[in-house]
Amino acid sequence: MNDYSELQSIRMFVAIAEAGSFSGAAKQLDLSTAAMSQRLKQLEGRLGVRLLDRNARGIKLTEEGELLLVRGQELLREFDRLMDDVRGSSGRIAGALRIHGPLGFGRRYLAPIVAAFHAQHPELDISLILSDRFSVNRNERFDLVLHIGELPDSDWVAYPIAPNRRVLCASPEYLALHGYPQTPEDLRRHQCLVLRENDEDTTLWSFHQNGEKTNVRISEALSVNDGDVLRQWALAGKGLMLRSEWHVADDLAAGTLQRVLPDWQVADADVVALVPHRNGMPMRLRAFLNFLQDHFRPTPPWRMAPAAVEDRVAELA
Repeated sequence: MNDYSELQSIRMFVAIAEAGSFSGAAKQLDLSTAAMSQRLKQLEGRLGVRLLDRNARGIKLTEEGELLLVRGQELLREFDRLMDDVRGSSGRIAGALRIHGPLGFGRRYLAPIVAAFHAQHPELDISLILSDRFSVNRNERFDLVLHIGELPDSDWVAYPIAPNRRVLCASPEYLALHGYPQTPEDLRRHQCLVLRENDEDTTLWSFHQNGEKTNVRISEALSVNDGDVLRQWALAGKGLMLRSEWHVADDLAAGTLQRVLPDWQVADADVVALVPHRNGMPMRLRAFLNFLQDHFRPTPPWRMAPAAVEDRVAELA
């Protein structure tokens, strides 16, 4: 077996380890699980060691497998960087780019940006995964993760993308019926809508004003794990919600939602891009990161007039 085939076998093993299953790696590499199983046996035979054990709960790496995963990831990064450098010398941007983003924001903003970037660089193979549940500490191999809110504790490097406030709001119909809260403490007597995500304490709402901080434990009238459903409930007059500016800016401008307690601030939930490494960033990733930042500068779309947003979309295309 030649060195390139051996490298591909290592790439396959790393994909299995990072996905935590043969089926997950098979989708990523467009191979059958049977073919991957056979190639793994051949790799273990050539190395003379067992790399992983399979059971009903998934896979578990052996000590040798852990070593191959760590060193193999380093080897693949260096190899991919070399290929990027060679392509870059001719001005080409090609290769694979794997991106993760939150579901709602990803549908509205990230997906069009990815499509526009691919139109400029058609030799790229881009995979966009949208999900509201993601941990940078898991073995999931993404080149870039778009994140909104408090930064996770990890070794990933954060690059700013766009400012994003969080606002408390409700429909005019709800406020006419139940009244306007005057202080955060008043929220205890109101119907509150809660977005459940990432195992956070979602019923403890924190506000600050002139250096004063107030925490309020609200009771949830309705809760859901989908931001669009939460917004629909608020528009239907079901209660108050705490939501990102990007998601409700149009509703606030149209008057279908109204801001509540405007003199009290909530911690911002800025949009950032997380990448695994600062040094040696592949050219395709650097180009996409710059493209992404340019789209939201100097003003993000949710703080622009509709006509200006249309002009920016036209420029992007």
